[in-house]
Amino acid sequence: MDAADLDYRARTLTGCIPPPLVAQLLELGHEREVELQASRGEWFCALEWARLLGHRGRREQALEVLAPYVATNWWPAAQARAELLEGWGRAEEAIALSRSYAEAGDRLALVFFARLLARHGRGGEAFMLLCAGIQDWFLAECLVDVAEAAGMDEEAAALLEARVEAAVPACDDPDCNNLRMEPSNAIDLLAAIRERQGRIEEAIVLLHTREVASVNGRDQLADLLARHDRITELRAYAASEHHGHAAQRLAEVLEESGDVEGAIAVYRTFGATPSGMWRVIVPLSELLVRHGRGDEAIEVMRAFTERPGGAEDWIVHTLCTLYADHGRPRDGLAHLNALKARSGGREDWDLFQMRLPLMADCGLLDEAIEQARAHPEGDTWYAAWALSDMLVKAGRAEEAAAVLERHPTFNSSLRAELLIDLGRIENAVRVLQQPTPKPTTPAWDGAYSTEPPF
Repeated sequence: MDAADLDYRARTLTGCIPPPLVAQLLELGHEREVELQASRGEWFCALEWARLLGHRGRREQALEVLAPYVATNWWPAAQARAELLEGWGRAEEAIALSRSYAEAGDRLALVFFARLLARHGRGGEAFMLLCAGIQDWFLAECLVDVAEAAGMDEEAAALLEARVEAAVPACDDPDCNNLRMEPSNAIDLLAAIRERQGRIEEAIVLLHTREVASVNGRDQLADLLARHDRITELRAYAASEHHGHAAQRLAEVLEESGDVEGAIAVYRTFGATPSGMWRVIVPLSELLVRHGRGDEAIEVMRAFTERPGGAEDWIVHTLCTLYADHGRPRDGLAHLNALKARSGGREDWDLFQMRLPLMADCGLLDEAIEQARAHPEGDTWYAAWALSDMLVKAGRAEEAAAVLERHPTFNSSLRAELLIDLGRIENAVRVLQQPTPKPTTPAWDGAYSTEPPF
């Protein structure tokens, strides 16, 4: 085994049996196949087989399964072994195994090692290890967590305050007010410390100075205000925060307190602002559905898709799902027909494929398959996904496999999943293990290309 090859296959999920299909094999009782492939370099098979053996009390055998992978010095294998050891109460062995990787500079290993130390009463040691990497947002986030376990919040806050004060202009443009801060999340982390110290006002002031307010669909200030029942301030913030994440948090708080109408009003008020409804249309519809108002949710979504620019594929997909879930597939098809008419009779695959499950629900499964085949994009690799699903629903699994086989480069996992369901395990493994050439990036000659991708 080679660490670089293992890493590439694990990161890209190419040329290997991916985790969902390993789980499928185990669920269908193919343990011997998983065990065999674990011994042949299939990392995800080895990982699940080792976990299963450990769960059954066969701990030394579990470690033996991982041993060839650990011997390559590939960190994910060492981490898996350390996690097993810790779970079995052998924390000191896990620490000893992880230490060399952390000290070699692998940031993923360092974070794992630091959290491992902190979980076992050695938070001070973990804190000192992380201090030197405070400029890295990932390490800084870990340091703040470790500081709580070690009782070193003030020390962590001092480090972060120094980084905030050291921020410099992001560029030479005198009109640019942006700052380059390392770590980029220094203010967020400092505010988190102040909040858990009970210094709420300081945390709020800090969060109002951020340049980037929302991360992964959540707003830290909105969450803080909600946690501390500062609803008046949350309302004011929701009225000024343009992403809609503060409005969503306010609506969540109101719904949790039983004020469903108030929650709906928050979304509708925000939706009345320019581009506001585009940001909250889905959570509003989900709220309505949760409270038995599915038809109202459908009407809200339908009206939005009729606005200029409102018929985005993800919005229409949500609407079609609502139609299907509420027993109104024919209404969904009628809406798609109206959108198609508005586009001069043209319907790209992104919208057309939404017809297929609706037609199936109407008892038109064979017609759906024929229309999919006849579509101008019906023979593409991405159309094969939806077409194969329809064929499987129609009990034509072999045909579905043949459709996917026409595009082997793009559909290997889906094809293998189908072959496993058909009991053709060896064929499925062969499909997954087809080598995929690694992409190469040619050396830049200084000239910019005019050919896509740009």
